[in-house]
Amino acid sequence: MFRQVGIVLLFSAASVGASAQVVQNTTARPSAAQAQTPAQAAQARPVDGGQSASNNSTMAELQQLIQNRTLNELRTTYNGNYGASLLFKADDLTYYVAMFQQKNFWRVVKTTSESQAEQTYKAFVEQTVQLADVDIRRIKLDAERAVTEKQISANETRLNALQNDLSMQRQQEQQVAARQEQARQEAAALANERQAAREQLNTLQRQIRVLEEQQTKLDGSSGVTSQDVRRGR
Repeated sequence: MFRQVGIVLLFSAASVGASAQVVQNTTARPSAAQAQTPAQAAQARPVDGGQSASNNSTMAELQQLIQNRTLNELRTTYNGNYGASLLFKADDLTYYVAMFQQKNFWRVVKTTSESQAEQTYKAFVEQTVQLADVDIRRIKLDAERAVTEKQISANETRLNALQNDLSMQRQQEQQVAARQEQARQEAAALANERQAAREQLNTLQRQIRVLEEQQTKLDGSSGVTSQDVRRGR
């Protein structure tokens, strides 16, 4: 048994506009989170001359039938913000094929021929594919742009970190080089001081040896004199 058009009609203007998902031909019951369909929108608002067709038109007739809940939905396809529906009026075996953008009917065909209704529906579906291509491409490009911007931001952060690391590395290298230069200068000064100390030590040692030699000579000459004195006695 076909289900009636109304709150159970497949459509979610919010999800279609946001995600541009393509819903294949289906008669499954939608989830509770889905929003109004064109049929629901038609039930919610009266037909006026500003946004809808005149009362003497197939579109106005379809909207009235939807408001009266006298139609069954056979098929519905969504492509981006566009969609097509095949509706059936059981009491007189009449088919209505509608193409819509978001909540607004765009084209409506009325026929009692099932084959014509199916062909028209397929043609409308193909048109929605073509019409939605730009929107779907825009959504994808916008997503790619957002991802690229995130990558740019991440790369900029990485670049700044590398620049900071390089700057700190160079500062450390300069500090190490300065410390090494200072250490070399201190080592050279210590080497000079050590050489001077050694020279001073050698000088002192020579002086000590000279004095020791002189002391030895004095001690030797003093011993000879003492012997001569003893012999003289």
